[in-house]
Amino acid sequence: YTHTSVGIGDAVKAINTPVVEVHISNVHAREEFRHKSYVSSGAKGIIIGFGIKGYELAMQAFLK
Repeated sequence: YTHTSVGIGDAVKAINTPVVEVHISNVHAREEFRHKSYVSSGAKGIIIGFGIKGYELAMQAFLK
């Protein structure tokens, strides 16, 4: 939904909680419409293309 939901992007920007956007695949190697994210501008960071390991990397970022 990061590519299509303005509402999710607005919600991320409205909260005072850090958010890390995680994509299992490299979205920039996929369809053009996936290159735009409504969440990225409100996220603390973005992890792209590391498979399910990306979720572990996101958790590690919060623990540091």
